[in-house]
Amino acid sequence: MAKESEEIMTCDIILCSVGGQGGLSASIIIARAAMAAGFQVKQSEIHGMSQRGGEVLAHLRIADKEIYSPTISKGKADIMFALEPLEALRHLSWISPSNGIIVSATAPLLNIPDYPDLDTVLAEIRKIARVRLIDAEAIARKSGNVRTANLVLIGAAMDLLPISPDAIEKEIIELFSRKGESVVQANLKAFESGRALYHG
Repeated sequence: MAKESEEIMTCDIILCSVGGQGGLSASIIIARAAMAAGFQVKQSEIHGMSQRGGEVLAHLRIADKEIYSPTISKGKADIMFALEPLEALRHLSWISPSNGIIVSATAPLLNIPDYPDLDTVLAEIRKIARVRLIDAEAIARKSGNVRTANLVLIGAAMDLLPISPDAIEKEIIELFSRKGESVVQANLKAFESGRALYHG
């Protein structure tokens, strides 16, 4: 979902996840696809301790003019991709209250002993005016690799991004080709399965 004015198009994205879920891979794929399409792109990443299930947060800014800051101010993000629902809840303050949308997985990663009640977490996320809650883990598993949930979420948000599905698919192939054809195909299938949720 791009913000447009007479002279500039911007799409500001927050990607939040727990270490090892593929949040940074998702950011790289979108960024490379946007650059290939001729957009200006800036990224900023915050890494937690992934071996302990720590926070991984990425800021991704896309525009058709020069971008001066790699970070997004709170309350200004157009899209939040959340690979874990509690991470979505923790980062709600980044979403624009007027036009922001959350695209979040619903399966929790129980990496802390006092993880709150999942229904309560999801209910809080649903209070946001625009939200897409997706059982990305189940869809990824059907696609052949549960680690492709990040691509399910990207697919489910293609109508919100200023880039084409073909551009995303090209970057998926480029990024995962070294891991073998089965991994490439699982990621492509997950992406297409995500697209089918909102785009027939």
